[in-house]
Amino acid sequence: MKLEVKVPAVGESITEAVIGSWTKKSGEFVKMNDVILLLETDKASVEVVAEKDGVLTTTAQAGDTVKIGSIIGSIDTDGKPSAAATPAAPSTSATAPAAATPATGATRTTHPDLTAHLSPATQRAVNETGIDPASISGTGLGGRLTKSDVLNAPATSGKSPAAPAAVAKSTTAPTVSGPSKQGDIKRVPMTTIRKKIAERLVQAQHNAAILTTFNEIDMTKVIELRGKYKDKFKEKYGVNLGFNGFFVKAAIEALKATPAVNAWITGDEIEYHNYYNIGIAVSTERGLMVPVIKDADTLSVAGIELAVRDLALKGRDGKITPDDLMGGTFSITNGGVFGSLLSTPILNAPQSAILGLHKIEERAVVINGKIEVRSMMYVAMSYDHRIIDGKEAVGFLVKIKEGVEDPERLLIEV
Repeated sequence: MKLEVKVPAVGESITEAVIGSWTKKSGEFVKMNDVILLLETDKASVEVVAEKDGVLTTTAQAGDTVKIGSIIGSIDTDGKPSAAATPAAPSTSATAPAAATPATGATRTTHPDLTAHLSPATQRAVNETGIDPASISGTGLGGRLTKSDVLNAPATSGKSPAAPAAVAKSTTAPTVSGPSKQGDIKRVPMTTIRKKIAERLVQAQHNAAILTTFNEIDMTKVIELRGKYKDKFKEKYGVNLGFNGFFVKAAIEALKATPAVNAWITGDEIEYHNYYNIGIAVSTERGLMVPVIKDADTLSVAGIELAVRDLALKGRDGKITPDDLMGGTFSITNGGVFGSLLSTPILNAPQSAILGLHKIEERAVVINGKIEVRSMMYVAMSYDHRIIDGKEAVGFLVKIKEGVEDPERLLIEV
């Protein structure tokens, strides 16, 4: 019996996706729940698994744009693998039965659970370089291949005569023009998600009356509190005590005081939300994503820190799903981790406001008539002036300032 392989629904309002790569090749025998391909949507990477054991036949190529629900292959549950599918994995395959250690020439067998499939970032690097993953020794957990392993492999490592053709089918090779005074120019096609990010940022600028207001926060008390309890916190919860928990807690109290910031415009109506889903901007290899902490008001500081850690790990491993990115009512972005001192963040549509955090710096400030050295941070709030007035925006930032500068207020929610 032949089972159709269809493009699954991968999130609300998503009508098409791009086949990032096939992790199993046509004619290969696959087992139920094996990952057979990676789909690239405008929001995230999605793994598609085999529904039954059988022989896979593909009818679409890597790089093709496909509609949700369209048929891109089949699995013959009565079939047997073809002779062409039995040799060692080609350059686009994700299986690596054994890896040779370059230093000694000895072979090391990697556990099959770790080589069942590569992460999206590693698979993309394999596709672009045409290197056979079976020829590379992995340095990741349990011998798993990482993106760095692929990029740092010798240029001739594992390449076969068929590799360039496979790459040509699965990816669009960068084109290099003639030399200029500054050197060669390389043009690389934008990824699906990068194009969609660009479109949405431009739409946000065109469709909203964006204004930004600023304030500064004395982080001294929070830093002292963090230094006092960070070891016990890490021991109890298994996660570092950072600043995210304090800012999310402060933002929730500020949102409760100014409901318009937690709302957005829908047509001629204002849609208010009586829940607090906080988006946390995460930098990934595929671009900036904003996964959402659902019902953040029900979480403790520890719960928020654990949620942020989990989202960051999913972003790093390319595991963020469309569901992780949906439902946010307010967002926080932290450019300070990259050294930014001040910025004007862009709205994450359809939301009406976003809070920007920045680098903490010691500065001389006047406290009760005396000059003291304090740990200060500039914060910025960009907002849609169509729904939020300047008074509300300033009041919102003041509320966050009060909460972070006096952390005890966050515990009693005042």
